[in-house]
Amino acid sequence: MGVNPGASQRHSRDAARAASEVIELLEVLWERGREAASPVPVSASQLRVLYVLDRDEGINLRTLSEALGSAPSSVSRLCDRLQAVGFVERAPSPASRRELELRLTGRGRTYLRDLRELREKALAVAIAEMSPTARKALAEGLRGFRTAVDGVVPWRREGGANRGVRSA
Repeated sequence: MGVNPGASQRHSRDAARAASEVIELLEVLWERGREAASPVPVSASQLRVLYVLDRDEGINLRTLSEALGSAPSSVSRLCDRLQAVGFVERAPSPASRRELELRLTGRGRTYLRDLRELREKALAVAIAEMSPTARKALAEGLRGFRTAVDGVVPWRREGGANRGVRSA
């Protein structure tokens, strides 16, 4: 018995649509978490910078710009704002005097830790409402999704932001 390629494509589209809806719900939930994590307003773009710096400590502005898919001048302004609130620091690179390394400060790390804790608590409340079977299916699906994304996102480094999808 053969596999129906039309059905497979339809299932992929349905799954993508469902994932998109979940992402939108998470964005609303995350916005609340971002507001609660710190009195300092951090935009979604700035948060992306913090995530990359957390994963790739000490990268330079050019590499950060490539990871974000943004112009170096725009990323530099984001880093300026994050440095002004004490979340990011620039330091001379030991490899090249012309380059600066970007790093999270202790305050930046604390912000990300607090934000992740708030988000994880919110997710735990929602996931606790699911049946054990649904939780197991969610964990398996997320692991599969993570593996697929790791295979197609070229800038991800080994051992980077792999906070893992834990079993329910």
